[in-house]
Amino acid sequence: MSSLNVVHALLTALFGGAALYAVRHALAADGHAWRVRVDHLLHAAMALAMAAMPWGPTPARNAQAVFFTVAALWFTCTPTRRPRESRPAALVRRLPSALGMAAMVWMLRTPHTLHHAPTAMTESRTGSPVTAALALCLLGCALRSLTRSIPALWTAAHPVGGLPRPYRHFWDGSMALGTAIMLIMPH
Repeated sequence: MSSLNVVHALLTALFGGAALYAVRHALAADGHAWRVRVDHLLHAAMALAMAAMPWGPTPARNAQAVFFTVAALWFTCTPTRRPRESRPAALVRRLPSALGMAAMVWMLRTPHTLHHAPTAMTESRTGSPVTAALALCLLGCALRSLTRSIPALWTAAHPVGGLPRPYRHFWDGSMALGTAIMLIMPH
């Protein structure tokens, strides 16, 4: 097994776990929290698509691109404000999800056959400023999410029936990191 296949297998496992996490939380959301359910289901759909992406041609690329474009717009157009939170702050909180969906659309725009072509053909997408900007933004989101709760991990109280808040950031950060890796890797 090549090292590229090992990385693809690890990313598939990561995205599979993220999809299970998202589905679990979509099902566990309160009945009145329909936006939360939609958010989690969109994340699950993205995670499943990302898990399958390295292993072959993506079916219905145009339909998926439309779906993930609508998903990116969903995250930017439906910010829910917390108490005493401004609308811009609520939008910034949802930005990592919108960026992930936009990155998915960007990856779908390049035909799969180019990923297995000579390096010169793939450099046009991998070396593009859009790819670099999306990857850097997602990397920043991943680092923020994965490191912001480290001190709280040592003192976190474990609520009954759920994960402590610091552990929940793991999945957000892992999705962002995996998406950044997928942006720059051939798949």
